Amino acid sequence: MKSNTIVSESMQKFITLITFLFIFTISSAQTKFGNPEVDPIQIQKTYTDWSAYQSKKIMLSRDFTALDAASKEISKEVFLDKLANENYIPIRLKSEANIYVYKLFKIQPKTDTSIKATINQISFDAYKNYKMEGTAFPQFSFKDLNGNLVTNESMKGKIIVIKCWYIHCTPCIREFPQVNKLVEEYKDRNDIVFMSLAEDSAEQLKTFLARKPLSYSVIPDMKIYMNESLQLNSFPTHFIINKKGMIAKVLPNFESLEVALAKESKL
Repeated sequence: MKSNTIVSESMQKFITLITFLFIFTISSAQTKFGNPEVDPIQIQKTYTDWSAYQSKKIMLSRDFTALDAASKEISKEVFLDKLANENYIPIRLKSEANIYVYKLFKIQPKTDTSIKATINQISFDAYKNYKMEGTAFPQFSFKDLNGNLVTNESMKGKIIVIKCWYIHCTPCIREFPQVNKLVEEYKDRNDIVFMSLAEDSAEQLKTFLARKPLSYSVIPDMKIYMNESLQLNSFPTHFIINKKGMIAKVLPNFESLEVALAKESKL
């Protein structure tokens, strides 16, 4: 009888230990990447709060570790697909300044529908851009405003930074000082070329650029090419083409471009 009691107590201790280890493992997996940097529920209270947070903290074009709602690591492709088509917001988890971990959190029932609509649209664009990365940049033969001809062949062995824009795109123009500074930063790199594709005519561009200079070479009348060959529906859009002519990155703003180019330039 005493022997059975000892066995029973040992079994209970064993089960308790296994249960503890199981709970500890789950807890460790959930906290491995840190806690959310903002309250996922509070940030959904108003569209203004969410929009301000998203614009400063969530850059879906960058390289990041993606987690689902259960803190399980998933691919960037799956993460973007869920954001574009399901009922989630992305929140960054607390980490070092140069480490990015985004996790999915459920959108609350009473959340402003504008938040979901904005997330779906931004994520759809990010997903489409992500799928272009690693593919060959479409064939081109462009002549810029100075009469210089640029083609896939002439650009071989160079990193090409392309800005897609048009005159009446306010965000496109707002980042001119920043991209001009970027050109200056890489002026000694003969293997990096900056060019821009604009929807507008040569005449319109010459008049406009006399007032708002752009340090990129500018190629006019690119609306059809950007719509059909690149299938763009948001501006500005930036491309980084690697030395093999492949699309390394597709980016929606200067902030993302600056980070991605610093990385590509060191490869």
